[in-house]
Amino acid sequence: MAAPCDGQDAAKAGASKPAAPETSSSSTADPEPELPPLSPEQFRVYNRLAVTMNYFHDHFRRSWNILYGACESGRRPSNMSLKQFIDEGLHLTQYLTAHHGIEEAHIFPLLGRKMPEFRSGGKGGGGPAGELVRQHRQIHAGMDMFEEYLRKCRNREVELELSVMKEKMDSWGPVLLTHLDQEVDTLRAENMRKYWTMEEMRAIPM
Repeated sequence: MAAPCDGQDAAKAGASKPAAPETSSSSTADPEPELPPLSPEQFRVYNRLAVTMNYFHDHFRRSWNILYGACESGRRPSNMSLKQFIDEGLHLTQYLTAHHGIEEAHIFPLLGRKMPEFRSGGKGGGGPAGELVRQHRQIHAGMDMFEEYLRKCRNREVELELSVMKEKMDSWGPVLLTHLDQEVDTLRAENMRKYWTMEEMRAIPM
């Protein structure tokens, strides 16, 4: 899933109530202890996966923006032929499929040992799939139909209509763009340090 390496977001609020009697400390969650600041070297090691992942995700974002921008404007980029434009869409789906395949085969199982977002779930997966894995499935549910449409266009079975293409992109675009940001944020240094030692981070193959 789709944001430079140092971006961050988020927040929620609540309503006021009359003061309640004090309860014992056992019924109140203790705040997480504040961790000491990371040195520049520690930050580099802990943030490495976020930087690497964001490098790939920026490619997906750029490709998505080219395609979706054309759908919104009603015309493809002037420097792209129809074939090049269709191929841009097909390359996006192929690269995403390969990227997700590598993640789920090699990266997620390792991270999922400690981080619930990356767990595969199901048989032998120890409970339900993690949120980032579920997002992969939601992305592919819409992306596969988008890819099928573009293949038909390339084979001249149907004529490319940007309004139809936009509908097909809208079916998986929101979850893709959320995923591209959320996965990188989950891999940022301040989160990774909660789960992994420096030595473990250096050993993660990415």
